[in-house]
Amino acid sequence: MKIDPLYILPNFFTGASIYLGVLSMAYAYSGRFELACWLVLLSLIFDGLDGRIARLTGTTSKFGVEFDSLADVVAFGVAPAMILFFYVGHYYGKFGAVVSGLYVVFGAIRLARFNVTTTQNEPNVFIGLPIPSAAVFIVSWLLFEMSIAQDYSKYSSMLLMVLLISSLVVGLLMVSNIRYPSFKKMSFERVSFGKVIVLLMLVLAVLFMYPTYTIVVLMSAYVLFGPIRAFYYLICKKRC
Repeated sequence: MKIDPLYILPNFFTGASIYLGVLSMAYAYSGRFELACWLVLLSLIFDGLDGRIARLTGTTSKFGVEFDSLADVVAFGVAPAMILFFYVGHYYGKFGAVVSGLYVVFGAIRLARFNVTTTQNEPNVFIGLPIPSAAVFIVSWLLFEMSIAQDYSKYSSMLLMVLLISSLVVGLLMVSNIRYPSFKKMSFERVSFGKVIVLLMLVLAVLFMYPTYTIVVLMSAYVLFGPIRAFYYLICKKRC
């Protein structure tokens, strides 16, 4: 059976995402936590490219969808959980192991639910926090803690404990029914192209100068958006 070479391209990026996730775990085990976190963030880029390339080249397939989900479990489920455990979780014994384990289980449930409830069309919203967003939230906060650990050592242990609890909360958000915006179907028809470019350049400039802080702020805002939006609609519904 002849295989179209174009089908290899998106799956190559998916495979690269898995490889970077495994590599990040290896570096975390050896104590190179900062590099491990950045590898997870790099894996996010490959994860974003595979689906877009598949759609652009018309090479979407059921195999690609399943392969992508397996890649997400490794790169954004197991990898950040292991980094979290090796960096801070093992200091808290069974609690740290439980948090890391539950995060992976909840992430797998999130992906399985997405696969069985989503058609081939991209969703307008996500039901539950997407696992890549959860992973970026965890590793970006770890990078933030590493950047301030020396100057603010007395707050470091407190921040790590908060991060461990937050990771459990993030895991619960993945399996919740809270809706999160999907940017895959954003329409820019009513938005000025010039304004978009200016805003994008400003974001990229800030990201270049303060990469860790920028990612932390953006991802924290996205994670909090879901619960705040749900609470707002709940209050409005009761008052109406």
